[in-house]
Amino acid sequence: MRVVPLIRDERTKPRTIGSTLLCVSVISWLSVPIGGSMFAQSPAERKAGLNAMILEAPSTRTIEKGDQSNVDDSRQLLVRTDAEWAKLWQQHASGRPRPSVDFSKEMVVGVFMGSRPNAGFSTAIVSTTAANGALIVRYTETMPAPGMVAAQVLTFPFHLVAIPKAAVTDVKFEKIP
Repeated sequence: MRVVPLIRDERTKPRTIGSTLLCVSVISWLSVPIGGSMFAQSPAERKAGLNAMILEAPSTRTIEKGDQSNVDDSRQLLVRTDAEWAKLWQQHASGRPRPSVDFSKEMVVGVFMGSRPNAGFSTAIVSTTAANGALIVRYTETMPAPGMVAAQVLTFPFHLVAIPKAAVTDVKFEKIP
């Protein structure tokens, strides 16, 4: 590659077009305001905005997510006790250590897609909302695109998350597109 000097000064080395573009890119990236016009805000306004962002953070913790479970039927469930958790874990992953969950503070939500004929399937719990004695769990299911080349192996997609304990009597799972 030939070095083409763009700027020549006795105190600086010649710059290539690539190094100049990199420098301009970094400088422009650093000057982009984060979360709107942060540079036009006062320090108190910036702090209030950051605190609001922290309060909106999701309160779920993924325990495990993957495509190999021993649960071969499609199901969605809520686990509230250690005994229920031990039973589910035995079905899901017998022989592996069970992740600890503090059921005085948390509950476990699980979505299992069941047996699928090939790779490319997945599921994800997107959100959980507890209000007025009801828990709404929103989740997605992804399938391979038509004509996609996928490994011909049985898969069992699942997602297990821990959520804050709530006094709920009704649980509703909503599959979202």
